[in-house]
Amino acid sequence: MNLYEHTIIARQDTSPSEIKQLTEKYSKIVEKNEGEIIKTENWGLLNLAYLIKKNRKGSYIHFKIKGNGNVIEQLEKNETLDKKLLRHLTVKVKKFDLETNYFSKNEDQEKLDKKLKN
Repeated sequence: MNLYEHTIIARQDTSPSEIKQLTEKYSKIVEKNEGEIIKTENWGLLNLAYLIKKNRKGSYIHFKIKGNGNVIEQLEKNETLDKKLLRHLTVKVKKFDLETNYFSKNEDQEKLDKKLKN
């Protein structure tokens, strides 16, 4: 079994309930193709580096997937057709980093933000 990190970017006007539906939809596709979702992260609404289909922001969803190449092939085929998505990216990795949560603010960062506001 191969290990993959897969990220999708949904349109900025996608509601939280639609984000949840997208997450469930693509999780089911992975499971149907004999893959396994190790972890799902919702990174939230982030600025894009450049305009993509007239969008300045996008809702990021990140999956850590264990499976074979067929799983990724089916995922990407469905994502290409989905009008709610702007982009998708799959990276094959040797091992997952399940400890670090890159897009959540830690306590030190929150304290620094409060000082800067005052």
